Amino acid sequence: MAAGLFEGQYVWHPAADDRELASVCVEVRAGRYLSACELLVATREDLGLRAHRSLVLASEAADSDLAERWLAEEPSPEAALMWARVAVLRALRAADAHDERARALERIALNACERATAMAPHDPTPWVARLALARLHETAEPAPRGLLTEPPGPWRLFSHILRLDPFHREAHHRFLAYFFSRHHGSVNAAWDVAAFLSQRAAATSPLRLLPLVALVEGYNPSQLLADHVWEQPQWRSTALAIYQHWLPEAAGYRFTPVLDLAYLAHALVMGQREFEARAVFAAMGPYASRMPWSVFGDPEEQLSRARRACGLPVPGAA
Repeated sequence: MAAGLFEGQYVWHPAADDRELASVCVEVRAGRYLSACELLVATREDLGLRAHRSLVLASEAADSDLAERWLAEEPSPEAALMWARVAVLRALRAADAHDERARALERIALNACERATAMAPHDPTPWVARLALARLHETAEPAPRGLLTEPPGPWRLFSHILRLDPFHREAHHRFLAYFFSRHHGSVNAAWDVAAFLSQRAAATSPLRLLPLVALVEGYNPSQLLADHVWEQPQWRSTALAIYQHWLPEAAGYRFTPVLDLAYLAHALVMGQREFEARAVFAAMGPYASRMPWSVFGDPEEQLSRARRACGLPVPGAA
């Protein structure tokens, strides 16, 4: 489907235009793991792709016994990774739902992560899965110098992951999430950490989007002029710098980085830079993510509203 054009509806599936991943998701939903194993084995040298594909596959497998069967029948680093991913997803869902089984599921997830790291000690992905669990409990490890708020958090675990992969995208997002107000931080701490982490990365890195993620997370509709924060010079210049330096790089990615593009498009529209936002939406094509739009209302309605502001078509429009 051509970018910017629609034949039906938005494509919300996290596989987006990774057709190989989308095909394997069908196999996983049917209870078959062989193709998932082959897909993940092929990502051993591409850590970012391994993280993304394993997380998407785990979301498809979390409501079945596929991961457990796979690990029991054909144990491998990939089987252990899938089990860790699935166990972590279940633990997080249970904790968010205040399920009485949450602590037991957390222990299972920690054990699964330990097994996966033992089978592939140089793979950061199981460590990132473990980092996702960090938000369930407060951690008092001191922050390094350079942060104004000096927020304590799981800095040692994060540092270990950075030794394996200094610019691991998911690790940075998981770590930032620990400092959200709804977990163990505050709006100022999240902004501070996001700025600290993004400034370590090259101007062409997707990690430059971290401040935009923190800004969305800190959105409070009850505050005066809350919707105009993105128009402030610091945030507008942040979005424009990402547009100038990162967006051209994204065009060369193997698969469309839908979530990162969505955060950038949102920031540009909110900052009244519709011309630049048009190019970002064109790069997204029909693919859509629920974040950041769901923070502001129904995600499809908010996405369509933003596209209309840019003079772009939306599903169902004549």
